[in-house]
Amino acid sequence: MEKVYGFTHHSFFSEMSQLAHEHNSYDLSLGLADFDIDIRLKEFLKEAAGQSTHHYESAAGNAMLIRNIIRFNGLRQNSIFLSEAEVTITPCATFTLYTALKCILDAGDEVIIIQPSYYTYGPSVVLNHGVPVFYDLEDDFTVDWEKFASCITKKTKAIIINSPHNPTGKLWSESEWKHLAGLIGNREIYLISEEIYDTYCYNESGHYSAFLHPELRKRCFCIFSFGKMFHSTGWKVSYLLAPEDLTLKFRCHQQYISYSANAPCQYAIARYLEVFDPNENQQIMRKKRDLFYELIQDTPLVPLPKAEGAVFQVVNFRKVSRTMTDVEFSKWLTIEKKVSCLPMSAFYHARQDSDYIRFSFAKRDGLIINALEHLKNNLLH
Repeated sequence: MEKVYGFTHHSFFSEMSQLAHEHNSYDLSLGLADFDIDIRLKEFLKEAAGQSTHHYESAAGNAMLIRNIIRFNGLRQNSIFLSEAEVTITPCATFTLYTALKCILDAGDEVIIIQPSYYTYGPSVVLNHGVPVFYDLEDDFTVDWEKFASCITKKTKAIIINSPHNPTGKLWSESEWKHLAGLIGNREIYLISEEIYDTYCYNESGHYSAFLHPELRKRCFCIFSFGKMFHSTGWKVSYLLAPEDLTLKFRCHQQYISYSANAPCQYAIARYLEVFDPNENQQIMRKKRDLFYELIQDTPLVPLPKAEGAVFQVVNFRKVSRTMTDVEFSKWLTIEKKVSCLPMSAFYHARQDSDYIRFSFAKRDGLIINALEHLKNNLLH
C-alpha cells in the first residue's frame, strides 16, 4: 500500500465502503449515519438562506452559536462552564487537531498517540514537524499507566486522547484524567482531547470531558463535532474549547488557514441547539447499540463488552478464521459474506494483523437487522 507522509492504512476507511458498494454488501464499516438529519435542522438551514449569513463569519465564529454552545455545555450532566473567550468555531475536527498542533509544536517535539487511533493523528503530527510516539493499549484496550509513563520524555510536547474512543467505544473517566494530570505534573505538555462522540455515552456517569479537570484545562485543546452530533458531517462545522491564551494562539493560526467555518450552517446549528435534546439523541443510538449487540450473539463472531460510548462495536473473529489477517478477513466478509467492517489494524501505525474487526451501529435499524441476520445464516453454515 502506498505510504503518505510515512503512513499506510489511510485508504482502508474508503476502500471497505467502496467494496461494500461494488459487491452489494451491507455496509457497517464507517461511522457515517445512513439515516436523515432532523427535519428541523433542514428548516433552520433554509432560514439561514434568507438571512445575511452568506459572508465570512468572524474567526471566533457566529456569536449566537458561541452563546448557545456555552449554554449547551452548562446543561450537560457533567457541566462545563465556559466564557466566550474559550470557544472557537472551526471547519472540522481534523482541521482543529492539525491547527492545535501547529500552535504548540516545534520541530522534533514528540506527541504521544494512544493506539488504536484514528488514522489522521500521526500525519497531523508529522505535517507540523513533530515526532509521533505510539503507545498501544493493552489487550483489553485499557491503559497500563507504567508503560504509558515510559513514553513521556523530555521531548514530549503533547498527548492526543480520544474519548468516547473510536474504535473501542471506551470512555475516559474522571479518575483517568486525574491519573494523566499526575503523570504530566508541571511539565510543559499539552493535551489534545478529541471528544467528538460526546453525546453518545451510555453509562450512568455520562461524558466526562478533559476540560473539567482544573489542571488539564489550563493546557487543553478540547475538540467537538456538530457533524457527528447531528449526523451532518458534510456541513463541516466543529468547535474547540481551550483556555483563553491557547484560544488566542489557535485563532491566530486559523485566520491564515481557513479564517472561518461555513456561515449559513453556523446559523442553522445555532438555532437548532435551542431545541436539540441530547438525551433523545443518545437514547436512539443506545437502542441501535443494544440491537446490534443482541443480534451478533447469534453469530460465531464474539463481541467485546458493549461499547460505553461512540457508535462502534469491536468484535473478535477468530472463531471463524484462525489463519486470515484482520485485513483479509474484513475483505472476505465484505465480498463473500456481504457485510462490511473495518480491520482493527487500520487503527495502528505499524500493525499488520489483530484478532478484531470494527462495526458501526450508526445505521438504520433495518440495515442492522438484515446485516446480522445475513451473518447468522451465512457464517454458521
